[in-house]
Amino acid sequence: MEYALFIGCNIPARVPQYETSARAVLARCKVDVVDFPLFNCCGYPMRNADRDAWLLSAAKNLALAEANELEMLVLCKCCFGGLVHARRALLEDADALARINRQLAELGLSYTGKYAIRHLFTVLRDWVGEATLKKLITAPLTGVKIAAHTGCHALRPSRITQFDDPLAPKLMDGLLALAGAEPLDWQEKLACCGAPQLGINDDLARSAMTRKVKGAKAAGADFLATGCPYCQLQFDVVQTQAVQGNGSKPLPSLVLPQVLALAMGADVAEAGLSLHNVPAEGLLSFRK
Repeated sequence: MEYALFIGCNIPARVPQYETSARAVLARCKVDVVDFPLFNCCGYPMRNADRDAWLLSAAKNLALAEANELEMLVLCKCCFGGLVHARRALLEDADALARINRQLAELGLSYTGKYAIRHLFTVLRDWVGEATLKKLITAPLTGVKIAAHTGCHALRPSRITQFDDPLAPKLMDGLLALAGAEPLDWQEKLACCGAPQLGINDDLARSAMTRKVKGAKAAGADFLATGCPYCQLQFDVVQTQAVQGNGSKPLPSLVLPQVLALAMGADVAEAGLSLHNVPAEGLLSFRK
């Protein structure tokens, strides 16, 4: 299997452990990825401001992958949601597709929508498969209780993203169980992390994050596991800021590929385990 790897903007700039651990997992699964230095922003930040700017930004990335006859493998949930939405919008609006293709032609590109967009987690579940993943788990994280936080952008609207059940997501739980961990069923599992309000209403953003963390702790979680870099920043960076001076103990949060990488025998550097504001090295004590 070979995919065009799309890591987005936020991961290399602020959550490099997502990319590091994802590459470690993909290499062990023998999933080949191709890096395209000409990839640009997924376009999502412009989606509600300038529709054509969003579509053109997304379409350039998609057209590059298509020109190389590759499906795209996306790490960031926000990028995944934005790209999938853009693909659907272009395929359902012939005028928009023609307009965008006229602009892509100036770059020697065109887009038809021939190739699918995959998220890392669905590639692991559907294309690598449970049997192969089980064989690769050499250091299971036995006894660790993890509260999975899927994030919003890949779940809704489910008719477009087709990622997981938006009311009862289980994809991350299944991957955590394969790693030997105990995924928790917790009350705040579907609640927003608060990231969309950060910089707009910081008090609301922090309160949403705090509610999530309290809920995970109440369910007995040793760690949080996220699938979205924005959510990870909430639980790692913003949580650190929120607990300063109030005496409470933060709950460590990792991105899911870190958990899988560790269970596959990756070392601290490969898993990016030291790149956290809330120390997460305690996960090593569960590894068998």
